[in-house]
Amino acid sequence: MEKTKQKPLQVVFESLIKEDSSQDSGEKTPKEAGKGHGWEFAAIATVPLVLVLGNSMLIPILPDMVNEMQISEFQSSLVITLFSVTAGLFIPVSGFLSDRFSRKAVIIPSLIVYGSAGILAGFGAIWGSYSVLIAARALQGMGAAGTAPIAMALAGDLYSGATESKALGLTEASNGTGKVLSPIMGAALALIVWYLAFFALPVFCAISLLAVIFILKEPARDRPPLKLKEYTRTTLKLIKEKAKWLLTSYLAGALALFVLFGVLFYLSQILEKPPYSIDGVVKGLVLAIPLLGMVITSYTTGAVIKKDGILMRKLMLTGLALMTASLTAAIFLSSNIYWLIGLLTASSVGTGLLLPCLNTMITGSVEKEQRGMITSLYSSLRFLGVAAGPPLFELMMNRSDMLVFITVSILALLALVLVFFLVKPEAEVA
Repeated sequence: MEKTKQKPLQVVFESLIKEDSSQDSGEKTPKEAGKGHGWEFAAIATVPLVLVLGNSMLIPILPDMVNEMQISEFQSSLVITLFSVTAGLFIPVSGFLSDRFSRKAVIIPSLIVYGSAGILAGFGAIWGSYSVLIAARALQGMGAAGTAPIAMALAGDLYSGATESKALGLTEASNGTGKVLSPIMGAALALIVWYLAFFALPVFCAISLLAVIFILKEPARDRPPLKLKEYTRTTLKLIKEKAKWLLTSYLAGALALFVLFGVLFYLSQILEKPPYSIDGVVKGLVLAIPLLGMVITSYTTGAVIKKDGILMRKLMLTGLALMTASLTAAIFLSSNIYWLIGLLTASSVGTGLLLPCLNTMITGSVEKEQRGMITSLYSSLRFLGVAAGPPLFELMMNRSDMLVFITVSILALLALVLVFFLVKPEAEVA
């Protein structure tokens, strides 16, 4: 990443004039937006929370779906995978639209589509129609594409410096909180009726929608959007200039979430089988243990890293090393459920060290005019990592449990090596 250069006196003077004029006109600069931001933080956090609920809340009910709808386990895994694949494909489109128009102009209709498709998915489950259910999940993925990835770009627009890294850490913590709560909520709702989780999602979408509309005040643009040709040219140039560390960061984030969602799917499957036979809310609570480690770590990491590139590098390498060590140990200790949960929790803590640093580096690497696209490409790869998790883990589980952990430990080690050699932020991340 490029070093932050000292501004000439004239540029500093001009920037001070610009800041004063924005205060007089009532516009918020990122620095000003960082003051009194508690409700704004909460509103931003609802968006990734809703996004995670759309997937993680369904993990505990996948076995029920197999039994009630008479489908295969592979078909049930597609309910998670198709949602994520569709979102991953449409996220760059949403990123471009948010750069072209505004962040809220994309987030608001996306939440409406997301919630409405949840109702359709619920009726598909009631009717016993797998085709309706899977089509609704694809539609939900289209809506999801304009939620959390754009909220990440919006956080970069609203805040700067330490406040920005804290806000991005909070979005990752909110993402993790959703992962903690959703298995418990999904299992609890399934005690009433197995498909109730589909109808609960629109309620959360409505809450997030109201928060975004009435609490978040998007900063006014200080220049008109770039024309499509210029936008494409400058974005490709930016990616080319930063390709070494930027693409590595994309890959590291995708691998981390592939591993996280994959091991959750693995744990959900084995808990229901003998000798454990754990189901319902209790299973949700067990699944929440590793995720709780990620949530606490993500929020703490976001609060302490600020713009310290050296600290970010240390935390990323520590997190990936912890993931590699714990997943390697699971190769030999996965037969003991207590060791397994402890090791998966340690791996999740490593993920919590990694992701907020990646979020801050990627969001802070570009100007506002292209931030939506750059963060969306990152989120797109993260979604594809999530999408690949359940079906690939299902295939590996059919071979052997040892194959699962050999594979993920190798992937974690690969990410560690790539980040060590290719991601070297400067002392202060611009």
